[in-house]
Amino acid sequence: MSHLSDADKIYLLNSIREIEDFPKPGIKFKDITTLLGNAEAFTLLMDHLVERYSAMDIDYIAGIESRGFIFGAALASRLKTRFVPIRKPGKLPYTTISEKYSLEYGVDEVCIHIDAFSAINTSKPKVLLIDDLIATGGTATAAVNLINKAGAECIEACFIMNLTFLQGDLYIKKTTSVYSVLEVF
Repeated sequence: MSHLSDADKIYLLNSIREIEDFPKPGIKFKDITTLLGNAEAFTLLMDHLVERYSAMDIDYIAGIESRGFIFGAALASRLKTRFVPIRKPGKLPYTTISEKYSLEYGVDEVCIHIDAFSAINTSKPKVLLIDDLIATGGTATAAVNLINKAGAECIEACFIMNLTFLQGDLYIKKTTSVYSVLEVF
């Protein structure tokens, strides 16, 4: 499977704005809106993902709310496959199943429609999970568990950025294969 050149990785990283102290002091927020607003950078990224995943016979792409929707829907369209949103409670209009996960102070939850993977007749549809970044891994691991609970198989979790210093990728690797386009140390 393809990998980006170092020059392409630097180009993509430089297209992502960093905001100091957002949403709270000490955080360096990675703002992908500048990558999305750069047609050349976004096309480079999407071309790379299409090349990586076009031969994997993916039945669905699931995107985590909300930035995973952007990359997931675009990739699903380019791969001519289906897109499934994974959302917070109360955001999906039909019957859902959910998966809870621990936060530093409390619990959160992600949901999916109960029939999210019923559009094709196969016993275990293959699903690619995608989001903009992996931090601590809690949300993504819950999303993988939710995909599997819904009767599909998460074959890989893809992230545009991996915040390696938080080691969330190590957590999610216990549940599925992980691919990160960019690594931030």
